[in-house]
Amino acid sequence: MTEPEIIAALRLQAIPNIGDITAKKLISHCGSPTAIFKDKPQHLLKIEGIGRFTLKGLHDAMYLDEAECEYRFISDENIQTSYFMEEDYPTYLKHCVDGPILIFKRGNINLREKRIISIVGTRNITSHGTAFCEAFVEEIAPLDPILVSGFAYGVDIAIQKAAMKKGLQTVACLAHGLNQIYPKAHKKYVAQMERNGGFITEFWSSSNPDRENFLKRNRIIAGMSEATLVVESAEKGGSLVTADLANGYNREVFAVPGRSTDKFSRGCNDLIKRQKAHLLTSAADLIYLLGWELEEKRENPQVQKQLFIDLDTTERSVHSYLQLNGKQLLDTVALECNLPIHTTSSTLLNLEMKGLIRPMPGKLFEAT
Repeated sequence: MTEPEIIAALRLQAIPNIGDITAKKLISHCGSPTAIFKDKPQHLLKIEGIGRFTLKGLHDAMYLDEAECEYRFISDENIQTSYFMEEDYPTYLKHCVDGPILIFKRGNINLREKRIISIVGTRNITSHGTAFCEAFVEEIAPLDPILVSGFAYGVDIAIQKAAMKKGLQTVACLAHGLNQIYPKAHKKYVAQMERNGGFITEFWSSSNPDRENFLKRNRIIAGMSEATLVVESAEKGGSLVTADLANGYNREVFAVPGRSTDKFSRGCNDLIKRQKAHLLTSAADLIYLLGWELEEKRENPQVQKQLFIDLDTTERSVHSYLQLNGKQLLDTVALECNLPIHTTSSTLLNLEMKGLIRPMPGKLFEAT
């Protein structure tokens, strides 16, 4: 992205009445950030949902000055920028309508063709939570995922320290600009974080770690990942907001259960009870439900399966249908294979026990 385009994108971010959704609408109509400021206001007013109030301040020199000032900071500090239409922008975040048009990065971050999980939870982590984080990272390390969190006290730093210890890439999504670190006590981890991943934010150097910024930041944590895991949470908290956002983005959400008497398990238990999260006891649960284990087998085929051994006619029919048609609902399988629901259900169970199919989130089934 060229300097003029970055400055124009920054300028859009600076204008109070233009948020990320509106900015994307303007860019889509005009073709680029710079083109917006060259177009006539009467043309922009023809865009659905764009009114005079939205465009107030569009040509105010104050916002251009602020954008140029921030660009100098970015350049002087060697901060990387990712524009929402570029390849290095987080792939999953591109699908979020309210994802920022421009994000800022520092470190050694490589998000391309990587499995990405966000892990969040209470700042008041228990010894059980810490032990879980370490065990989870140990178990999932062979798949080399990127672990995203918020660099805060508690679950955030526990998972990121465990990731760094195993040499995994970990990304901290910040609620302030890259000119500071919050909490200050975590400055000692900055150098290692930047070697093993780094920091990402949508906030300018003028932004402080205010409460509303943390809530806004949570949508990036949820949006840039394939799945979100809540390790420990009280009945209310930012991690539950992140889980809700992830559900809103149609991402998978997992929660670690705990005893009903444990204060920092109540939020997780409630997510599971309300079917807003899958129950997770180990990394194996996540690997299985996301299909990562299957992908590994396909990438590294060692043994060719012998099909249809000990399969009856019904099992063979259902398995062949799933092989040809991919993920399917139980009702669809029953209809297409001309079988009663109860027969289809028991057949699917038999095929799963034989390792020939696997259940998926959303009551889907898929041939392995």
